[in-house]
Amino acid sequence: MAYRTIILKGDPVIGDVVGSGAITPGDLLNIDSAGAVLRHATAGGTAYPMFALEDENQGKSIDDVYTTANIVRYGIFRPGDEVVVNIADGETIAIGDFLESAGDGALREVDADASYGAIGVQSVVAQALEALSPSGADGTIKARVV
Repeated sequence: MAYRTIILKGDPVIGDVVGSGAITPGDLLNIDSAGAVLRHATAGGTAYPMFALEDENQGKSIDDVYTTANIVRYGIFRPGDEVVVNIADGETIAIGDFLESAGDGALREVDADASYGAIGVQSVVAQALEALSPSGADGTIKARVV
């Protein structure tokens, strides 16, 4: 299903800050040492549920990518909020899968082979509410923040 907004349910804290690099609405974000936001770059790393939003104030959609030095609109989500997230290329996601950073702003299924055990609680950002196969949809799914 093609969604037209990143926020589906909930009331996230919303802000605007300078971006570093290309950022797509639905990307998991991190803050750098200069206070700018960028795509979360540590696969399986600890992450805060902070996602890039579409820039609706400028008439943009979820298909419009932010470029370096643009002001990026973001949302910090709470547990139970529902959001549209980007999924890493080639991932097969089932409903109920726990999701973590893929290291490029997208999410992936939690890596069960990592040294921290079956599910690295510190890395889980969301749980899939939709399925996605590599040959399927547009690489975005609905997920619930955990």
